[in-house]
Amino acid sequence: MNGIPADNITVNENGKLCFAGRDVTLLGKKYGTPLWLLDEERLRENCRKYTSAVKKCMKKGSMVLYASKALCMKGLYPILLEEGMGADVVSGGEIATALAAGFPADRLYFHGNNKSAEELDYALDKGIGAVIVDNGYELGLLDAAAGKKGKKQDILLRLIPGIDPHTFNAVDTGRIDCQFGMPIETGQARDFVIEALKCKNLTLKGYHFHIGSQIFDSTPFIDALKIMTRFSAEIRQAAGYEPSVLDIGGGFGVRYKEEDPLMDIPGGVRAIQGALEEIWAEAGLELPAVMLEPGRSIVADAVMTVYTAGPVKEINGYRKYVIVDGGMSDNPRYALYRSKYTVLNASRMDESEMVEISVSGRCCEPGALIQEYVKIPLPHPGDTIAVCTTGAYNYSMASNYNRLPKPAMVMLMSGGGDRLMIRRQTWEEMAECELI
Repeated sequence: MNGIPADNITVNENGKLCFAGRDVTLLGKKYGTPLWLLDEERLRENCRKYTSAVKKCMKKGSMVLYASKALCMKGLYPILLEEGMGADVVSGGEIATALAAGFPADRLYFHGNNKSAEELDYALDKGIGAVIVDNGYELGLLDAAAGKKGKKQDILLRLIPGIDPHTFNAVDTGRIDCQFGMPIETGQARDFVIEALKCKNLTLKGYHFHIGSQIFDSTPFIDALKIMTRFSAEIRQAAGYEPSVLDIGGGFGVRYKEEDPLMDIPGGVRAIQGALEEIWAEAGLELPAVMLEPGRSIVADAVMTVYTAGPVKEINGYRKYVIVDGGMSDNPRYALYRSKYTVLNASRMDESEMVEISVSGRCCEPGALIQEYVKIPLPHPGDTIAVCTTGAYNYSMASNYNRLPKPAMVMLMSGGGDRLMIRRQTWEEMAECELI
């Protein structure tokens, strides 16, 4: 169907939009709006694309680590565990959320470029699987903390291979001038490794890199692997050390609009592993286990946001706006990045006449738009407006700007039925931490 970016989005015989086979307009009425809908089956399918490919072609010990920053909530982690995933976490809060859901600490990998002493102590006490160390200051902090506790902590070192995957600068983290990790080209990565090998309370398992986001081709990953291979061979010669683990980060792209490419994830994983085996063998290195860190490509198309339309305004000689009951407070990404989304009038999917209209949220901010100049059937007040592919970085980045409560999230269950995963925040709850 024209304009539909994913095959879990359909239209029923009454002309209403359906997500995971359920009528979106009815779910909006049942639970209220704004509302996030999560398709459990699509979430599991996305996990399995990675886990099955890794199991088939990668070395034993390789693992898929879900990038929690994309969507972190307690109800997600039991599903990830059932699907054989690990997870990467970037704060004490993300660790606590995963643990509260019963996720094993030894399947958590702790990221971040400024982990506090409190967070490192917490991670050590909980038995975190590995800490991805970002810099020399953190290396010393962690070594000392582990020593005080009489522990030997596994670590990876975050390195910068200097690859530009031609993505938007705000999500390009592989280039040399970056606040994450230590660059190979300047020689700082080499010194970082040598220093890590001296740490008495840390066990260096290998290296980590992340080159960016929304990548639809395995080539940038392979280019980065070539750099990492040369670096690994140099370190072996200089210090006699070879990595047993190589974490290649995440970054595979997702389809926000129908015209976007559709990434072949299993094919991409196979291509990366094939290249790794070839170039690693050429360097005479022992093949490492591989960690992948998908986030967006696990949850993005598993979630849809549902709003209720308010007034429609026409600025004569300019454009039309439809104002919805959420916006920047539950999805700031258009305001931040001009991120593109597919917007649909879920109430009028059978109408062929389209109007060009900009979708505005209710926040008191001129740039607080959800999407501009979309073509949908003219909304009426009370219509259900759906925004597709909103699983990544919407709930995670949501705020209480203008004192708007955070929306509810409902899981559309694989076996049928629906259940509340996150209840709607109340006005009173927003002030609970404040003192008079």
